[in-house]
Amino acid sequence: MRRELFLFDDFYRASFGTIIGIDEAGRGCLAGPVVAAAVILLEPVDVYDSKKLTPKQREILFMRIQTCAKVGVGIATPEEIDVYNILNATKVAMNRALENLNCPSGFVLVDGKSLKLSQQGVCVVKGDMKSASIAAASIVAKVTRDRLMEQFDKQYPNYGFTRHKGYSTKEHLKSLHRYGPTSFHRLTFKPVLNLLNERLLAEIVEKDTERFRIVLQKLKQIVAS
Repeated sequence: MRRELFLFDDFYRASFGTIIGIDEAGRGCLAGPVVAAAVILLEPVDVYDSKKLTPKQREILFMRIQTCAKVGVGIATPEEIDVYNILNATKVAMNRALENLNCPSGFVLVDGKSLKLSQQGVCVVKGDMKSASIAAASIVAKVTRDRLMEQFDKQYPNYGFTRHKGYSTKEHLKSLHRYGPTSFHRLTFKPVLNLLNERLLAEIVEKDTERFRIVLQKLKQIVAS
């Protein structure tokens, strides 16, 4: 048991009562949603930063967390990421996770910085390595998103989402160049945006939408630069 992670939470719990850990998964991807989780641990679980765990370890801990914690999950879609930008979309996902958790009196510990949310709390840099509650949230967010990407792999079988989960791997970039972007990709992210033109954009996104307008504006800025 990584006792130091629980001692970190206890410091805040002594002052604020109920502690909610929040983290996200998929912020740096080229495709798919960003997924956030909000977790209240009701008993100790041997958790740690999800990035340091194997997929099997994450799955086991994910099931364990479901039985000994209160959990809320929030999602921001690729369209919302393009419209709001990734930082604001991440906040949207986190606030949705809080709303689904439904604990307005809880004090929030959120992984990262400059992420002011709808409830009182504090940002913790590298929080998934310091706080048990944030570490639990990182596991829930990661496993939830991985499962979603595996489902989307069936819809877009040419891109290998089951393997790379939408991150900017050589395999993913090769597939993007070969098959082109989809509406499931984040069209404002540079490696994807660079493969677009107005005609292709119109095939992917309906013209009379905010997403189309924003992506087209970014395309025109590239041409003008």
